[in-house]
Amino acid sequence: MDLAALLDTGEWTTPPAAAGLDGGRLLVTAREGSDAWRHTSYGFVHDDAHALVAPLGASEAVEVSFLLDYDQQFDQAGIIIRVDEETWIKAGVEVSDGSPQVGAVVTHGSSDWSVAPVLEWAGREVTVRASRDGDAVTIRARAGDEQWRLVRVAPLAPEADARAGLFCCAPSRAGLTVTFTAHRRSAPDASLH
Repeated sequence: MDLAALLDTGEWTTPPAAAGLDGGRLLVTAREGSDAWRHTSYGFVHDDAHALVAPLGASEAVEVSFLLDYDQQFDQAGIIIRVDEETWIKAGVEVSDGSPQVGAVVTHGSSDWSVAPVLEWAGREVTVRASRDGDAVTIRARAGDEQWRLVRVAPLAPEADARAGLFCCAPSRAGLTVTFTAHRRSAPDASLH
C-alpha cells in the first residue's frame, strides 16, 4: 500500500492541521500540542498524535519512510501500531534536548520511552520498520540504505485487532510539516537477528 492508497483508505486517529500529496510524497502538518503519551512520569494523557492507520495483520510488517528535516524540541515522526487508547506502540525519530533520537514508546496502560542519539541521520531519509509476528513487534530503523538497527522488541497479543501506519506530532510548537516518502507492507521478518 503506497502513500496515496493509505491516504485514500486509511483513517486518521486525529486529523492534522493539513495533509496532502505532493509528487508522490505525503506532507503532514501537525497541530501544536499534539502528542501520544499515557501517565508515566509526567502524569498526563495525550492521545491526539496524527496517525494515519490501516488494519495490520497478526503476521505482517509495515515500513514508513520520512525526511528527518525537523529540529525543534519534541518534533517527531515515524510509525505507529494502535490497538486502542491504552495499547499502542510508536517508533521513529524525536528531537530531544537539541538532538535527533531514534526511539520507541510502548504503551500498555502506561507509557515507557527509550531513545538513542542519531545525529548523523539529520537531513536524511529515515525508514522505520515494525514487524509483527506471534506475540511480538520487532522495530528496526535506518537512514538511507544503511544496515537496519534494532530499536525495540515489544509485546503485542497475537489476537489484538491492531491498525498501523505513519504518525507525527508537535508537542511544543506550531508549524511542523513532515514529509513522508513511503509506506510499505510486507511479510514479517523471518528472525530477530
